[in-house]
Amino acid sequence: MFQWTGSDFFSTKRLKRAAIVLSLAAVFICTGVLNASAQSTVWRPLVERLVADDFDRTYVESLFSRKSLEFSPEIMARKMNALLGTRLSNTKPGPPREPEVMDRYLNPILIAGAYAFYREHSGDLRAIERKYGVPGEVLTALMLVETKLGTQVGKHNALNILASMALATDYELIRPHIKHKDLSDEDVEWLKKRTTQKGNWGYGELKSLITYAQKNGQDPLVIPSSMYGAIGVCQFIPSSALSYGVDGTGDGKVDLFDKTDALYSMGNFVKRHGWKDGLSREKQLKVIYRYNHSESYALTIMAVADKLKKTKEFFGN
Repeated sequence: MFQWTGSDFFSTKRLKRAAIVLSLAAVFICTGVLNASAQSTVWRPLVERLVADDFDRTYVESLFSRKSLEFSPEIMARKMNALLGTRLSNTKPGPPREPEVMDRYLNPILIAGAYAFYREHSGDLRAIERKYGVPGEVLTALMLVETKLGTQVGKHNALNILASMALATDYELIRPHIKHKDLSDEDVEWLKKRTTQKGNWGYGELKSLITYAQKNGQDPLVIPSSMYGAIGVCQFIPSSALSYGVDGTGDGKVDLFDKTDALYSMGNFVKRHGWKDGLSREKQLKVIYRYNHSESYALTIMAVADKLKKTKEFFGN
């Protein structure tokens, strides 16, 4: 009999309950440790590669021990499936598909919204045009097509996307996720080469993302992105953020999720890729092509810019 409880029966039950609780707690703790250990092991090659490239070991190991970071070979496979689909379609007989304007962006409602955005940011756009020579209509068109005027910046995680791509340089890691079966030896060799190339691209962009975040005092693990790691309302890949990012607000940071910083950065990008007064339409399209390597994209940007210019002329401002 346990005198401090008045009953050996109830005390025994309590002890049993306590033992069960402690056992369960031990299981959960061990599981968490094992999961963290397994996660750390998966990322180890990438961690060592970053450390060899002069990133701080403590910082990198802390970053890649976060539970929300999870290696996904499907990310690289998604890119390879898209590239392979393009490759296979280009080998089919028949004339190649001609580039064309994507009419959905010429919808009157979208154009009206874009013109409202142009008016709202007219002060910045005029200043940007004076500095970089890029018309506000072109920058607004880019913002419309890239992120619906800054409202859709991507639902993916930039660090997880780029780290997964950087780790998936070996084609065997993604082979089970390739949709096309019965590929020729030539196509398989092409996939192996492209997987390695894209993995190295992902590693370079991963380094740029971490550097960009550190420069701006951000946690790189909470930066949203497109499905392939483009960030901000201007959808720059991280290396472009470092190369062309501009602090338009003057607060000492390049925040590509801030519309002013993004617009200045876009103006800088377009100018440095060759935009200037007096360019022919053909050369303008070549400059815009550098923003997104698609002829249809370039045609669409200029078509939207034309619509905005006509709207501006109609209203006289």
